[in-house]
Amino acid sequence: MFLDESPSSRGRLWRTSLLGLVIGLALALPSAPALADAPAPAPVIATPKLEAKKTTLANGLEVILDEDHRTPIVTVNIWYHVGSKDEAERRNGFAHLFEHVMFQGSKHVPEDTYFRFLEQAGATSINGTTNTDRTNYFETVPANQLELALWLESDRMGFLLDHADEKTFASQRDVVKNERRQNYENAAYGLVGQYIREELFPKDHPYHRLTIGNPADLDAATIEDVRAFFRKNYVPNNATLVLSGDFEPKKALALVEKYFGPIPRGQDVPRKKPAPVPHPGEARIEVEAGVELPRVYVSWSTPPLFSPGDAELDLVSHVLSGGKTSRLYKRLVYDLQIAQSVSASQMSMELASVFEIVATAKPGHTAEELLKVIDEELAKLRTNGIDGGELSRAKTSILASSVFEIERSSARANRLNSYNHYVGDPSWLEKDMARTTTATPESVANVARTWLKEKDRVVTLVTAKKDAPIAGKVVNVKRGEK
Repeated sequence: MFLDESPSSRGRLWRTSLLGLVIGLALALPSAPALADAPAPAPVIATPKLEAKKTTLANGLEVILDEDHRTPIVTVNIWYHVGSKDEAERRNGFAHLFEHVMFQGSKHVPEDTYFRFLEQAGATSINGTTNTDRTNYFETVPANQLELALWLESDRMGFLLDHADEKTFASQRDVVKNERRQNYENAAYGLVGQYIREELFPKDHPYHRLTIGNPADLDAATIEDVRAFFRKNYVPNNATLVLSGDFEPKKALALVEKYFGPIPRGQDVPRKKPAPVPHPGEARIEVEAGVELPRVYVSWSTPPLFSPGDAELDLVSHVLSGGKTSRLYKRLVYDLQIAQSVSASQMSMELASVFEIVATAKPGHTAEELLKVIDEELAKLRTNGIDGGELSRAKTSILASSVFEIERSSARANRLNSYNHYVGDPSWLEKDMARTTTATPESVANVARTWLKEKDRVVTLVTAKKDAPIAGKVVNVKRGEK
């Protein structure tokens, strides 16, 4: 943000920049006749800036300050640079377990009072999430309650193990296992994602496992196993704290130093290196599930987040399924009316990403029918590329969504932490958006040809069968087809 400006002028500059972007995107969209007659012009975009000050405490904690006085609130967002990819063998689920344990209390915060303290102070958006690459915790508080939020966050970083005992871990282990049962084992198509991950990534790859956790691993873990995982990963030098909102930087930094500064530095935590994993020949997974409708998944391992090709594949996903005029929606849902829904996405992660197309059949149709049409559209994409109109619409969708999202302090704080985690620069918004704005029809088509090959993919065909588990069970796997 514009840290060298007065509060009122900073707000005006940000809103003006946002308005300029939206107007630029709207003017860049071609009319319907133009789409048919000629390639659309590239969007003329006034890219907003997302600027923040970054410093590091003596104990290694990174602190990012995003000052914005438009609304009297502050978002506190802390990322621990540990996710399910950082778990040792037979320790799957530890990162997710701690996402739950960290809310149960610490040395100076009694059991089950974390939410109560914040809610009584008027806080909103209090939560935590875990994925393959990181664990984060966040809350948005009235500006005059910043000190409370910092005290709570620091106490669980520095003093969690003074409170959490065998009973705490046992109760939260049961919560995690119940969450897995509810969202995976007893959900329609719930275990299909696990089957795909296990086939798409080799057994020794960190993304072979799901973040939710393996019940057997959680049951086998001792209290000392869990404590050791915390001591290694939940330390100041493996964390980044973002403050976004209405605060005075010097006072806020003094509060951060007061509460986090005394926490001892831990041992250095090495980060794993990105490593895309092309699949050695096509694999087909046949799944039976106690569901009403067949479904097909087509999955590839693709480039890591923010690496070359990642942004282009995001654009490809929009061309294929971003709206009712997109290629797959138009063919499968509108023209042929054989699919109830279809989506394509580039799920970007630190070590490698997953590009995936998912289509659910209408009654009376099969997953094989859907796959045939998907392959036809992918073949057209590889052979003929995409046109300027498609690319313009995809760019507009991605950029507008991104800009409107970071109007909220909570989303802006998370974006700053994301950029810092993946590229080491919290103010990377302009470069991020340039990845999209500079893409051309040729560059997008070339990336699609490179990464979305039939021989490198995993195809999962789900057949509806009444007596099968609702989450699905694998009945056959064919590997190595070229």
